Formats: sequence, C-alpha cells, structure tokens
Amino acid sequence: MLEKVEAALEQIRPVLVADGGDVELVEVKDGVVVVRLRGACSGCPMATMTLKSGIEQMLKEKVPEVKQVVAI
Repeated sequence: MLEKVEAALEQIRPVLVADGGDVELVEVKDGVVVVRLRGACSGCPMATMTLKSGIEQMLKEKVPEVKQVVAI
C-alpha cells in the first residue's frame, strides 16, 4: 500500500510545487496516511482544505484502502 500511496502523491505533487509547496509521505498505518506539508503549504491558511479536499480525496480515489490523511 505504501508504494500505491507514494505513486498517487507523485500525481498531485506538481500542483503543490507550482504553488511553492510540497508533500512528504511520513508513514502509512492501518489505512491512515501521515504526511508532512512543506514549503508554502506548511504555513498556508488553506493547508487544511488542501489536505482534506485535495490530497485525501485524491488518495481515497486512487488507493481505496486509505481511510484518512493527517498532517504532522
């Protein structure tokens, strides 16, 4: 599952990088994906929306085993 999640993140990463941010996969455990937002994403007031409406939604579509995405 880790490989599937990383491959899916590679698809969204260019959008984040274009805005000066990035996402780092920290771990996947029991369907929970833990990520670290970097760059402009780490201090952005829209980071929660990006995480839930963007990253989490896309990961759930690409990797049905994903239950939740959380940022540290």
